[in-house]
Amino acid sequence: MTRTNLTAWGGGLLYVLAVGLLIGGAPRASGAVHGFVALLVASLLIGVVRRAPILALVLVLLGSTAVVAGPPSSAPVDLSASYQGQFLPFLAVDLVLGFIVASRARRASIVAVSASLFVQLLLVGGFAHGDGLTANLVIAVLAVAAACTAGLLVRERREHAVALRAQEVSEAVVAERLRIARELHDMVAHSIGIIAIQAGVGGRVIRTQPDEAQEALRAIEATSRDTLAGLRRTLMALRQSDPDAEVSGRAPLAPSPGLADLDRLAAATADAGVSVDVHRSGEQRQLPADIELSAYRIVQEALTNVVRHAGTGRCRVAIDYGHRELSVEIVDDGRGATEHGPAHGFGIVGMRERVALLHGRLTTGPRPEGGFRVAATLPLPVPAAVPVEARGPVEARGPVEARGPVEAR
Repeated sequence: MTRTNLTAWGGGLLYVLAVGLLIGGAPRASGAVHGFVALLVASLLIGVVRRAPILALVLVLLGSTAVVAGPPSSAPVDLSASYQGQFLPFLAVDLVLGFIVASRARRASIVAVSASLFVQLLLVGGFAHGDGLTANLVIAVLAVAAACTAGLLVRERREHAVALRAQEVSEAVVAERLRIARELHDMVAHSIGIIAIQAGVGGRVIRTQPDEAQEALRAIEATSRDTLAGLRRTLMALRQSDPDAEVSGRAPLAPSPGLADLDRLAAATADAGVSVDVHRSGEQRQLPADIELSAYRIVQEALTNVVRHAGTGRCRVAIDYGHRELSVEIVDDGRGATEHGPAHGFGIVGMRERVALLHGRLTTGPRPEGGFRVAATLPLPVPAAVPVEARGPVEARGPVEARGPVEAR
């Protein structure tokens, strides 16, 4: 038995002894004194209430009954005064009732409340007289009702908190499933599109231009290997349960793709027959991983749509590293949106979800001069400002002078 359990059951034993001493050792004390002391002694049952509330209710109910029905005082006291605090021990009974209603099953709560109320009303009716009878009966009923109401409120609040936690877990699971679906779609759709294009080229020229067919097969092989590697990383991330991969013997996961991988993506798209011009402007720097990944996936999905639907051999990707936001634009001079175009698939939906998660903006649609345009703006986290007191006079003056052009723009 643990120390906590010993303390709880020791408190219960002390309560029994204290009630016995109160009844047998202070028979001349008034009923109010007995009631007040018995109410204080009931605090010894706190440990029992937490572990066995029904047993605690039985103990405190028996103790309170013994105090109320114990040997009467032989001192000459006024009857109204003697019964003024005689029923105070039943306040402890009501507190235990509230705990039972809040933590135990409905059937056990109903039985406990009914038995306790019956005993209290029986004792009040037997030991209260005159004007105090009605008042004590009303007080007993109201005290039991207040304890039950408080217990029900606590129970409802706890059940509501459990329901909220379950809802949060469910929403987190749904959000994670959507994230995985976006990742798989963006990764697999691009690769399968390139493989389909290369397979079609290889099938047409395999007899007349074997060198071209061989290049198409090599592109299919490389793209397939990259796709399998990406799928393997995703599955490993889903299966990995312990954070320490080195201890468990598994190889560490490769980092997620980012803007630094756009040149490799452009080369893979060029193998599918679409030349990609990548232009970068602004101060190129390392951005947060979620922004890097989202920007990369947006470009990847847009290039996939160009390969599949645009019917053109060129497109342009512009990346602008702003001070407060990252701008990504993909334009082509192809057919634009068609009946089976990208706007009717999951690609645009995935783009919008990614941008919405980062509180950005996405614009998609055909261009007036022809072709299709995808433009996304992703806000960047504001870097932590350095206190002016920590900088020198020149450094403190620099940002103030540079603020004008930024605001004018």
